Amino acid sequence: MSIRPIDVAHIDGGPQWVEAVATPSGAEVWWDEPRPHEGGRRCVVRRLPDGSRVDALPAGWNARNRLVEYGGRSWRPLPGGGLVFTNWADQRLYRLGENGGDPVPLTPEGPSRYGDLYLPPGRGEVWAVREIADVRDLVAVPLDGGPVRVVAKAQHFLMNPRVSPDGRWVSWIGWDHPNMPWDGTELCVAPLAGDGTAGPYEVVAGGPDESVSQAEWRDDASLYAVTDPTGWWNVHVVPLDGSPGRNLTPLELEFGAAAWKPGLTCLAVAEDGRLAVVYGTADHRRLGVLDPETGELRELGGAATHWSSTVSVAGGKVAAVKATPYTPLEVTLVGLADGAHEVVSPRKDLPDRELLPTPEALTIEGVHTHLYPPSGVRGPGPYVIFAHGGPTGNLPVMLDLEIAYFTSRGIGVAVVNYGGSTGYGRAYRERLRHQWGVVDVQDCAKVARGLVELGRADAAKLAIRGGSAGGWTTVAALVHSDVFAGGVAHYAITDPESWAAETHDFESRYLDGLVGPLPETRQRYTERSPLLNAFRASGPCLMLHGLEDAIVDVSQAERFTAELDRHGKEWALLTFPGEQHGWRREETVVAVLEAELAFYGLIFGMETPGVPPLTLKGRE
Repeated sequence: MSIRPIDVAHIDGGPQWVEAVATPSGAEVWWDEPRPHEGGRRCVVRRLPDGSRVDALPAGWNARNRLVEYGGRSWRPLPGGGLVFTNWADQRLYRLGENGGDPVPLTPEGPSRYGDLYLPPGRGEVWAVREIADVRDLVAVPLDGGPVRVVAKAQHFLMNPRVSPDGRWVSWIGWDHPNMPWDGTELCVAPLAGDGTAGPYEVVAGGPDESVSQAEWRDDASLYAVTDPTGWWNVHVVPLDGSPGRNLTPLELEFGAAAWKPGLTCLAVAEDGRLAVVYGTADHRRLGVLDPETGELRELGGAATHWSSTVSVAGGKVAAVKATPYTPLEVTLVGLADGAHEVVSPRKDLPDRELLPTPEALTIEGVHTHLYPPSGVRGPGPYVIFAHGGPTGNLPVMLDLEIAYFTSRGIGVAVVNYGGSTGYGRAYRERLRHQWGVVDVQDCAKVARGLVELGRADAAKLAIRGGSAGGWTTVAALVHSDVFAGGVAHYAITDPESWAAETHDFESRYLDGLVGPLPETRQRYTERSPLLNAFRASGPCLMLHGLEDAIVDVSQAERFTAELDRHGKEWALLTFPGEQHGWRREETVVAVLEAELAFYGLIFGMETPGVPPLTLKGRE
């Protein structure tokens, strides 16, 4: 038996945002979930205190947005049971009444995008970061209709708007090019005038070399800020009067996350003043409750190995999203007092437990790795190195049926959190500074060779795969090492200089830190470019790309495969209409997995029954 591709499609992804709401009858929980069988839309779901669940978003509506292209917080429940959300099709804000009906638009048609939604108490407005082309501001939108009001214009990028308990102050987090939000951000506070606009702001934490990833008001005179002056995202108290702050969690653990999607939360303030926190490392993300007065940190996570970067508290309950190596991402209510867990999202039909691999944590030459052994293989077997995207990201320890799809067919997987990954502190992230295409490639090769030396992997049957930045690492490893028999690159960057010129604003200066500023370091771009070194490829390459990808244009794949073809290398390119940067449709997930398996069958000399054949150009 083996995992079916349709199983992967049905369990792929999970809730992005959760929110707990206290009601007289008990805690309600709201979340959004992917619906691959409904065209890949994200549906908001409401779980009532009696345990019943309803879709809060009607069919045909999709609670997503394109803020910084990756999307920010896309919905909020309204008092009384209504919903405000951004709709993918037109990027407008809509309100849905508590009794359902048709959503009502709150913003005009046009080029604006809205994300990182926030409901300031008692104002009858939803606040959001608005993006028009490459200009962003913080705006307020009346819930009963009316013109959009600009609250603040500040840095080039904005996120995390919050109003103080007394309504006199507004805070946000901002940063400017060339920084990314994990490099350096500023926590800003400004007085809020009677007309609802912000006055001149003051920077109270952060800077060019300090990353504030989240901030919440502690009281009218101070904030809790998740920031990393120590090299780790810890929880700090930041007073407004300029007096010294205080690190509440002086630990070599991460209490924050890279802000790829504005609106992520690893900290929530409970009614009694305690803090629900998501923290740990990429090897084990925990849920806990922190007493800010005593510093006591009590774990609430139970057997879960991963908690997502979204957390909310109401009525003595924490709403969060957990996973284990054998269970998918699940919305869970956790009691602050007793730590009791209640899974509130629908249980998913899972494959037999015997088909799911047990991960093994390894460190090979200082590189963090999670090993998933192949089923039914004795002695050295075929292995695929999984390189994550970002590259400022990681792959956590949790059920991933994409991995199980391969291990159940006798192909092992080694997940490599190479230098530059999050979850291990700033110093580990900074290993990739100016070294993208070098350190990531070397770390993946180290792990592959280490598995051979340990007798786990067959040196002739090693492959590498990844998506986005992981796709870059895949093609870079093919042309800059001789370790891999082939690679599979999902929506990959193949030429850094052209990508920097054609990509979206959010990442347009990302390579300043990953490779170096242009034009001063152009030689590095030339030397590391897989496109310009395609003639060196150590094996065949399968490229997979969505035709609506606004982050990495399909031309990156087309130009690279053209170069492979020109130099007589073996390759295949599959493109998918209607897909953006990542796979969301059921039929695409199935097609991609089957093509990837067929590719491994070709390069490893394995039978792959039940999947359509794949033809490699140059092998006909």
